[in-house]
Amino acid sequence: MNRTYIKILVVALALAGHEMNANADSLPEGVQVHGFASQAVISTDHNNFFGNTENKASLDFTELGANISWRLNPSLQLSAQAVSRRAGETDNGSPRIDYATADYTIHASENTRFGLYLGKIKNPYGLYNETRDVAFTRPSILLPQSIYLDRIRNFVLSAPGMAVYGESVLPIGNLSYQFGVTRPDTSDRETEGTFLGKDRPGKLKSDAFYIGRILLEPGNGHFKLALTGVSMRAHYQPGAPDALLAGNIHFDAWVLSGQYNAENWVFTSEYAQNHINAQNFGAFLLNRAATGSSYYVQGTYRLTPRWSALARYDVTYRDNNDKDGQAFSALIGVPAYSRFAKDLTAGLSYELSNNWLLRGEFHHVDGTAWLPYSDNPNPAATSRHWNMWLFQAAYRF
Repeated sequence: MNRTYIKILVVALALAGHEMNANADSLPEGVQVHGFASQAVISTDHNNFFGNTENKASLDFTELGANISWRLNPSLQLSAQAVSRRAGETDNGSPRIDYATADYTIHASENTRFGLYLGKIKNPYGLYNETRDVAFTRPSILLPQSIYLDRIRNFVLSAPGMAVYGESVLPIGNLSYQFGVTRPDTSDRETEGTFLGKDRPGKLKSDAFYIGRILLEPGNGHFKLALTGVSMRAHYQPGAPDALLAGNIHFDAWVLSGQYNAENWVFTSEYAQNHINAQNFGAFLLNRAATGSSYYVQGTYRLTPRWSALARYDVTYRDNNDKDGQAFSALIGVPAYSRFAKDLTAGLSYELSNNWLLRGEFHHVDGTAWLPYSDNPNPAATSRHWNMWLFQAAYRF
């Protein structure tokens, strides 16, 4: 997709949004249509992120999408979203379906509701995953990469399968839960790089992917507490030629999330641990197991009704027993700093209207653990300490 096509799509979405808002009464009963578009400018002093950004200003981060929901009756709702996302070498902008879900309510009463999701469903991972696709629903241009790794967004966001969900009003507050089994796509370059070190000639295919989250919101509405659990098994089918044998990946993770909302500020923190166990790949990828940890602390403050500020400290370690990466570097030969990242972020947001949003963001990063592999094919050519500036304009209808 070239830039001219991107601009045409942005203008088309804007015109469509105005047209649909003007003719909302003409839509069938129970149907809602929404859309979004965003364009970012990214520049780094070292390394590349979502394009050729080192000492340059890149326009290679663009998000376009439209979604529709249709409540056929009180028990059944259908919803779907199509997107075109361009993010450097990690995403080429090809249109695709982000999610397509049938939501069937099995039971609903004054204090309890539970039901079933079928289709390509969003994964309830942490606090932001289900709403990460729209700039307006994110606290910043980039979510904390320690928890919401953008280079594997397609793997984390949604997958075909089924899930049960429920909501209950308890004396201590509102309790909601979702538990599902899906089969995510693990075959793209960035996902293979995350689990296998780099893109391989063969294909990494997932078996069942189990995910569940419990979310508690105490009665006053100021707090959110959540616990997410994930378990996946995947197997690798070698290609030709290939140095790897047919091996297996076991991946397990959990995320503890907390948020406090006050009148003008929001404090959020999440902590995660993940365990990766690779077996039977042969001499070029020895049997190994590692438990990594990630966390961030974040504060946002509303300066005025339209201006808000953000500050965040975000940390990730690929192996808790080798936090500085020295042992892994000696074994594999990649830079030690590729095994961790510490990111200090500051940002400003300005809401021009309910439909338009402008943002600016600065990142000072030590380490490269979440750099996209496709944008940085030679790890030895990366720099440990680097800075990144981002500016974004976003529209929704």
